[in-house]
Amino acid sequence: MPKVKVNNIELDYEEYGKGEVLLFLHGLGSTKADWDAQIPFFSKKYRVVVVDLRGHGKTSIPSKDYGVEFMTEDIKQLLDVLKIEKATVVGFSMGGAVAFQLASSYPEYINNLVIVNSGPDFNNMGKIGEELLSSRTEFLKTKGLLPLAKEIAYNMFPEVNQIEIRNQFEERCKENDYNAYYNSFVTLMNWGLGDRLNDITVRTLVVASDMDYTPVSFKEEYVKRMPNATLSVIENSRHGAVIDQPEAFNKILENFLNHE
Repeated sequence: MPKVKVNNIELDYEEYGKGEVLLFLHGLGSTKADWDAQIPFFSKKYRVVVVDLRGHGKTSIPSKDYGVEFMTEDIKQLLDVLKIEKATVVGFSMGGAVAFQLASSYPEYINNLVIVNSGPDFNNMGKIGEELLSSRTEFLKTKGLLPLAKEIAYNMFPEVNQIEIRNQFEERCKENDYNAYYNSFVTLMNWGLGDRLNDITVRTLVVASDMDYTPVSFKEEYVKRMPNATLSVIENSRHGAVIDQPEAFNKILENFLNHE
């Protein structure tokens, strides 16, 4: 697995296939393994790049310098090193925040933007955001990361037939460095694009799950604010749509890419 020096860290990434570039960005507390069901499907036709974001997986764990802006700069520099001039950027949850920021700060790099169960303003989610920030930070401080990993994995994949993916996600989450997870979470919840969302004119697909912790209406609201965005809803899916409904997600993304 190659690593590249960017923005004062060692970034771990993998790439597969040839063609137009699809760059996949994972969620908080996870790794590029979020995309295990997408890599074999899309690498037949595309150059697929997956990466462990700052403080996650096999990428460096800095003592400070966390947040969406740092992660965005990491990705921009990775694209430069790999000589990728344009990519379709697919971001899930926290990865969606990084994808949004990349499209805002460096629009020239974006071919298409795909946002999965995420939003442009984690700092302006109302009661849901406030409760998430207070409950999760309290849980971390009082019970620690291992019980939190178990709870998050169960909430994402509670069905009996989801035990395998639940256990895999829990293991990934357990391997996080406590401070890296805490700092990534707190800085994420302080991040937002605000009115800059209106300036993202690139063709955008927003994918929402019908049972995500933020309702479909939350995604509908910000899609309306974007000049060139459409919304697709995956049924019988919770937050981790790319994992719990990979066939449905892959089909939606494939259809979007085929109709450029």
